[in-house]
Amino acid sequence: MFNMQGLMKQAQMMQKRMQETQARLGAEEREGTSGGGLVKVVLNGKNEMQKISISPELINKDEIDVLEDMVLAAYNDAHQKIDVMQEEGMKEATGGVSFGGLKIPF
Repeated sequence: MFNMQGLMKQAQMMQKRMQETQARLGAEEREGTSGGGLVKVVLNGKNEMQKISISPELINKDEIDVLEDMVLAAYNDAHQKIDVMQEEGMKEATGGVSFGGLKIPF
């Protein structure tokens, strides 16, 4: 026999777990690096940049394009790590249920 009330209760519990997971992941941070650690970027779980660190040896006005590329690479590295963290967190919150590529609403 189909139990609609039980199904709704399970959905509400899953929604609560997902919200708690989103809050927890939003506060987590991941560091991305490039140039062997000469450029570092820290993002939070909402993909907001929290910190950037550039080694003084990279600062050369004649090679600003290299520095820009390294900052971009470090950001992309951190962003990829955040994506993995979010995916793992949502798997945990939903008990492994997949929502077909649905992203966390950050």
